[in-house]
Amino acid sequence: MSNSKIIGGVLLIVGTSIGGGMLALPVATSEAGMFNSIAFLIACWLVMTVGAFLMLEVNLRLPAGSNIISMAKSTLGVPGQIVAWIAYLVLLYSLLAAYISGGSDVFNGLLHAAHIHLPVWITSILFTFSFSLIIYSGIRAVDYVNRGLMFGKLGVYLLLVFIISPYIDLSKLSGGSIKTITGSLMILITSFGFASIVPSLRDYFQSDIPALRRVILIGSLIPLICYILWDAVIMGVVEREKLLMLATSEHATSGLTNALNIATHNEWITGFFGFFTSICMITAFLGVSLGLFDFLADGLKLKKSGIQGKWTLAFTFVPPLAIVLFNPGIYLHALSYAGVCCVILLLLLPAAMAWHGRDGNKSDVIFIPGGKCSLILVSIIALGLLLLCMF
Repeated sequence: MSNSKIIGGVLLIVGTSIGGGMLALPVATSEAGMFNSIAFLIACWLVMTVGAFLMLEVNLRLPAGSNIISMAKSTLGVPGQIVAWIAYLVLLYSLLAAYISGGSDVFNGLLHAAHIHLPVWITSILFTFSFSLIIYSGIRAVDYVNRGLMFGKLGVYLLLVFIISPYIDLSKLSGGSIKTITGSLMILITSFGFASIVPSLRDYFQSDIPALRRVILIGSLIPLICYILWDAVIMGVVEREKLLMLATSEHATSGLTNALNIATHNEWITGFFGFFTSICMITAFLGVSLGLFDFLADGLKLKKSGIQGKWTLAFTFVPPLAIVLFNPGIYLHALSYAGVCCVILLLLLPAAMAWHGRDGNKSDVIFIPGGKCSLILVSIIALGLLLLCMF
């Protein structure tokens, strides 16, 4: 297996994980504090990576080309297929609503900087309509746009970490209450929701197990490191009280840009951060939109072009846009709802599907040792996470 292909697979996981949700992490975990945040980031990384390996284990037992929905039907029957279909649809709609809310907020901030003042509902519609045209143009257009933006995103991220680091006040990183982390657990879970692309990776690497193991492990570790550095940089510069205010604000993303500006008094940092937030929202929006557009076209048996293509486009964007128009500040809440779906779809279902598969051939590849005891443990953790998010 060539190194370039390994790197490509790693970047697919990194691109799927690091999106608009990364901007929310320091805001969502600010009350818990830096060190509690790191501990739970590592815990969530471990749990969701276990889920990804269980997903791979199940997928390798089925014919190549099997997706999450067909995997659930093959192992758990029609009830499993229905649960997977609903969870996947709600997950994508929740993420899209979050990125429309966050993206329109960033867009509004850019317009304000140019002394153009528009109502939030207009910027939400403009943001959605503008980038939905790229989705309608097809995957090649999305690929070209996304490829350029991804390189820009990684470059600006590294630059931001480098130039903001001198402003870090170590005293701001101490303190925090571990009890408050439960309110942000679902956002942490969403940040590691890359297991949805495991079936595609299996096809891409033609069931090369050593390569897949390396790609999943390395690809999941890079976002973890990026998140820890990002939390340290933001929490070490912006006052905790300000971050706590942003957690309940309808303008969390643009508010974070303003908070950095006040804390650093550096126009370069403000400019680069505004650029970075814009790219994060656009790449996340494009990735989720394309996945939802294809999912609906396949599930509803609609074409992706012509009149049917326009209906598919409407089914893709009208529901999440309507949610945002009625609740403009839903960014953080929508990410939390997506986390609930991630737990069901990428942790609980893989454990249940693996349980069914381990009843069969003993020669099957097992990535997570411990037999059915480990599957019970994963299921208990998943159910525990779902119970915690209710309180």
